Amino acid sequence: MTIGTSSWFVKLDPALFARIGISRGVPRGQSGYRRYTKLNPGPWFNSVTNDRYLELYNAEILAPLDPATVVRELHDMSDGKIPVLLCWEPSTPGEKWCHRGIVAAWLKDNLDMDVYEVGQEKDGAGWSHPKLHPSFRRLGCAE
Repeated sequence: MTIGTSSWFVKLDPALFARIGISRGVPRGQSGYRRYTKLNPGPWFNSVTNDRYLELYNAEILAPLDPATVVRELHDMSDGKIPVLLCWEPSTPGEKWCHRGIVAAWLKDNLDMDVYEVGQEKDGAGWSHPKLHPSFRRLGCAE
């Protein structure tokens, strides 16, 4: 794994993983993390439909970025550890989805990079990432 995703509330081994927040805010009581605000959702994050969210996140957040530069910057922030992108949604599979799945799909499309939810690697990467909205997921697709 070269980059992973997870929730702010999952305990990650600090010897292996560098916690990097990509959410608009950080839960109280968090420590030992860095922020990468370029991947934060826009101000519309909780006020649009799922399809509009995907459209806006791709157009406003991801389109202006170079994925190879993003990966390099994340690794530069990680002091030799695996960068793990964090946001608020629970790590467990289910109805709760979030933008970290969209980032995983974007990195798959652009760099052929598999980005997994830490501890849920069996559930897929890219467009099969477990934190993508179910209507966005391409289950069983060749990756």
